[in-house]
Amino acid sequence: MSTTQGQSDPVGGGVRHALPPLTAGPHAKRLGTVALVATFGGLLFGYDTSVINGALEPMVVELGLTTLTEGVVTSSLLFGAAVGAISGGRLSDAWGRRKAILLMAVFFFVGALVCVFAPNFEVMVVGRVLLGLAVGAASTVVPVFLAELAPYEIRGSLSGRNEMMIVVGQLAAFVVNAIVGNVWGEYGGVWRIMLAVVTLPAVALFVGMLRVPESPRWLIDRGQYDEAVEVLKQVRSPERAEAEARQIADLTYEESKRENLDWRSILSNRWLRRILLVGIGLGVAQQLTGINSIMYYGQVILKEAGFADGTALVVNIAPGVIAVIGAFIALRMMDSFSRRKTFIIGFTLTTVCHLLIGLGSLLLPVGNPLRPWVILFLVVAFVGSMQTFLNVAVWVTLAEIFPLKMRAFGMGASVFVLWLTNAFLGLYFPTLVDALGITGCFFGFAVVNLLALAFVKSQVPETRGRTLEELEEAVTTGRIYDKAVRDFA
Repeated sequence: MSTTQGQSDPVGGGVRHALPPLTAGPHAKRLGTVALVATFGGLLFGYDTSVINGALEPMVVELGLTTLTEGVVTSSLLFGAAVGAISGGRLSDAWGRRKAILLMAVFFFVGALVCVFAPNFEVMVVGRVLLGLAVGAASTVVPVFLAELAPYEIRGSLSGRNEMMIVVGQLAAFVVNAIVGNVWGEYGGVWRIMLAVVTLPAVALFVGMLRVPESPRWLIDRGQYDEAVEVLKQVRSPERAEAEARQIADLTYEESKRENLDWRSILSNRWLRRILLVGIGLGVAQQLTGINSIMYYGQVILKEAGFADGTALVVNIAPGVIAVIGAFIALRMMDSFSRRKTFIIGFTLTTVCHLLIGLGSLLLPVGNPLRPWVILFLVVAFVGSMQTFLNVAVWVTLAEIFPLKMRAFGMGASVFVLWLTNAFLGLYFPTLVDALGITGCFFGFAVVNLLALAFVKSQVPETRGRTLEELEEAVTTGRIYDKAVRDFA
């Protein structure tokens, strides 16, 4: 294969294989359509995790939930997501990314119906666990599918569309909750309407994925080269498709000479073990920002700050709006701004926001008319910082950093731990608020965010501007951790 003369590659240590440039045309539109269909998984992810924000209070009354069972209903989806994340990755390796997403759509639909018609706490938990399995699989499989389908030049923005759809789903949940809660709030079972809405995008995801191709990288890894070329020709120019297929096949052939990477092989290799720990660390750091405590219990936090019930439902839309705006800005930055710098800026801003929320709740006593609005403003600032600089970048990076032979396992393990962290926060956050109040909780989040800042600054390498194959070579040789390579932007 030809190479670009004089174009050094600080990651791979040699020269980058030349690929024909991206061009406009029907193939580019087809790529956009495929990405849109797949990211309905992200939309469902966002809606299902956030609809509990407004549905929980009327559900507590109708199902007779206690403080403990309230936490169990919220966190059961998250514990299910932890299992779905690790099993979804393994399933997508065995069946293919496309079939895994189709199965995920079925779980979204069935889980939603079980929740809608749940007569008691026990059935509700079953439905939430089914939804969690789908959410966890979505969080693992969809970003990998998009990263493997995307040209490296726009991989960041294309993969980041999934996070964009997640926050759109969260905003949709907040809007539906506000409308349904304020219009039909006096009627029984209003929470069932909130939960039923999600069945529509679940059907759209299933029908859409029937017409979506398989990941070309997965096909080549399974020896289906001709099928992979045909897939690439749907989303690339013919010349680019052939060249990219050869590049993927060359690396896959070299990788085939090596032993398949099970978890023992990964843990016994110092470089693979390290990149796995980096992925897990990123997932944990993202959750310990406290973002999902606000997404799940935003109404509780705003009521604690001083808003009335109906008003809290409405103003709770503000974090959802800023989340969508932040995700849109993040997508614009993904292909032109360093991932590492994005993480450093993001954790700096979230640390400052948590400190200010803690100080605001400490200095403005309950009853002060400014208190709810100041805390709302700071919460919105935190969510905006998180979505602009961290959420999209974390999911994109997790889909990029693992070699092909361990990509599904690495992504699954990272997201498994991410969801476990999320689940325990969802389970115990109401108890923390009762025990420590807003002040103590957010001062605690500030300390954790400061530690996360130190972690990303010292351990997370740069991945922007490199093909997945170049990153694979750099990771498996350990060159990704050289300072010049790690800081490359």
